[in-house]
Amino acid sequence: MRNLLLASTILLSAGSAHAQTQGGASADPSILTPERVFSSPGLNGPVARGVSLSPDGQLVAFLRPREDDNDVQDLWAAPVGPGEPYKLIDSRALVPDAGELSEAEKARRERMRISARGVVEYSWDKQGRYILAPLEGDIFLATRADGSVRRLTETEADEIDAKVSPLGNFVSYVRDQDLVVYDLADGRETPVTTDGDGLVTWATAEFIAQEEMDRDTGYWWSPDERYIALTRVDESPVDVVPRFEISGDGATVVQQRYPRAGRPNALVELYVQDRQSGQRVKVDLGANTDIYLARVDWAGDGKTLYVQRHSRDQKTLDLLSVDPATGASRVILSQKADAWVDLNNDFRVLKDGRFLWSNEDSGWRHLYLYDRDGRLLRPVTRGDYPVKHLDGVDETTGDVFFTASMRDGEELPIEQQMFRASLNSTVDPVAVTPAGGWWNVSVNGPATAYVGNYSDPKTPPQSALYSIDGQRIRWIEENRLDQSHPFSPYVSHLPTPEYGTLQSHGETLVWRMTTPPGFDPSKKYPVVMQVYGGPGTGAGVQKSWQPLTNQLLTDAGYVVFRLDNRGEGDRSQRFETSIYRRLGLAAVEDQTLAAQWLKQQPYVDPDRIAVMGWSFGGFLSLLTLTQPEAGLAAALAGAAPTEWSLYDTHYTERYMSTPQDNPEGYAETDILPRLDDLTGRLMILHGMADDNVIFANATRVIDALQAKSVPFEMMLYPGQRHGVRGDPRQLQQWRTYLDFLDRTIGPRSVSETD
Repeated sequence: MRNLLLASTILLSAGSAHAQTQGGASADPSILTPERVFSSPGLNGPVARGVSLSPDGQLVAFLRPREDDNDVQDLWAAPVGPGEPYKLIDSRALVPDAGELSEAEKARRERMRISARGVVEYSWDKQGRYILAPLEGDIFLATRADGSVRRLTETEADEIDAKVSPLGNFVSYVRDQDLVVYDLADGRETPVTTDGDGLVTWATAEFIAQEEMDRDTGYWWSPDERYIALTRVDESPVDVVPRFEISGDGATVVQQRYPRAGRPNALVELYVQDRQSGQRVKVDLGANTDIYLARVDWAGDGKTLYVQRHSRDQKTLDLLSVDPATGASRVILSQKADAWVDLNNDFRVLKDGRFLWSNEDSGWRHLYLYDRDGRLLRPVTRGDYPVKHLDGVDETTGDVFFTASMRDGEELPIEQQMFRASLNSTVDPVAVTPAGGWWNVSVNGPATAYVGNYSDPKTPPQSALYSIDGQRIRWIEENRLDQSHPFSPYVSHLPTPEYGTLQSHGETLVWRMTTPPGFDPSKKYPVVMQVYGGPGTGAGVQKSWQPLTNQLLTDAGYVVFRLDNRGEGDRSQRFETSIYRRLGLAAVEDQTLAAQWLKQQPYVDPDRIAVMGWSFGGFLSLLTLTQPEAGLAAALAGAAPTEWSLYDTHYTERYMSTPQDNPEGYAETDILPRLDDLTGRLMILHGMADDNVIFANATRVIDALQAKSVPFEMMLYPGQRHGVRGDPRQLQQWRTYLDFLDRTIGPRSVSETD
């Protein structure tokens, strides 16, 4: 369940300075309106997305939303040296009339949380000669030398998961459930597989891999282009869950193969295709087929294939070394845990055969160096903080670069930086990027440079190219917040967050609070608690540029509060596993603690506190509204899983085990028995084509409330899946949020305290 944190917005005002009409007009032009937030150009400014450096380090590519339509992206490039950025692929020029995507591509984009159109992803070949860009179901290839763009496919079917082969000789993609290779020299297509049909699909990540395992592909080229490792997915064991997909044009019954907790998964096999001989061998993944294929990586010489095999109960993660010529495998390393072993993307094979990998054996996630047979050589990092991910390795100097939230060897969850450690000895890491905000980085192959993306509460997202010592080479998008910035008219109301901590069951919980313009602590204000709360995601409380919807709330007179509860964020193993077999219960205890703390603050009206969230946050909103100790006045619950046996295997069983093994836990976290304890007004929101948290999660609560004669409100979104997409619908969504909050907790502050 990848994080979809949705906040709310308000239409009506706090006092005369905040008076707004339903059309969004404002007496004060510095007050942010929903109409302006959900229109083009975007108020966040020129934000570069998907930034990457060419393999030779001479060109930077990135995606930029169009000024005339913030939901459509073009591909841009900028030289590392002097010169201005230029548009490499104009999506509207190449495909003026974007058609309907195939169901397979819609599902894939939903799993990847891609809502934009136009160019939504791209990839370099390892020589840096080409950039491949899928565009509205077809494939385009940009040649760097002359800037020309070549259309490779123009078919009725979509080509998905397109890649340039490592040496730049081929392009590969999946079409109609089979893998196809396109020869760039002669323009000929060669099918790698031909029997993909019905419930069998080649070279595509199955639903569970895409949604829960952060694996979005089903095939991997060897570095020398001789081999392709590819999956074969057979969905026939998976239960059919009939699902109504309701749109504005009517309803369709979808016979969805959905692997619910405790039920069978798809059968996933791994093969290696030898392109020289034409032979295909099956990889030995072991006798037990009820496993997860988690990760696949090639050694640099193409002679070894590494496979990560996750047990069904997720307590064991094995690393297999595979001979690509025969498919024979052996386990060279295993990670084990009493609760679960988290997946990561930190596995890195070095040129000499040694490899880096991370684990939580110390109680914190750290990097370790192993020899080619899986024997531990030394820890690379150590301390009371978690490594979030491995960014790069300079094998010449032995420098190792990684991202973490820490300072002076201790965790600091609200900030994020890149650090440098060493392959050669276990040393205290050195910060590469400055402290004080939130950094995301992308390091080039030889680890000589990186693209840094930075923001803080007063700085919108900025992107620049840096040398590996942290010196800025050039801006990609400086995004300076000056008078020419689209957000400039509203900057005077930009809230300054306050950060703090609460203690719960021996753990330190971090929180963020923002207050309305002209905040007067002698008055009492309504509060909106924003929640996500779910495990497996990064921190929500960050020193970063905040969603503009937060300012909509503060401009309307609300205090906005966010707490990261136990189980959430990149923290210690103990912090994360405190939720085991009790998914949601520790979270609601912590959110209840936060509500009680808020009620003690002299500037908070204790009778006007609401909670809101989406996905797991919707579930947690429902839970918190049924906690008498929290005593909330209202809740907005979007796309909420309301009974965990309805949700998928990999996510649910990781935290809850199976319904057969943990019936008490599943019963204890079911929303229905709690509905008699609702403390305030409820609004339920759900997409009527949601294929992740299926609509039955909402209808069972709707039915139960009606049977109890309990009034509630509801907003359903025809045709929308797990998120509400597009500016017009999101505008309607936020208007609905604002109206509900105004009617239930109201934004007007009390003039004086007692």
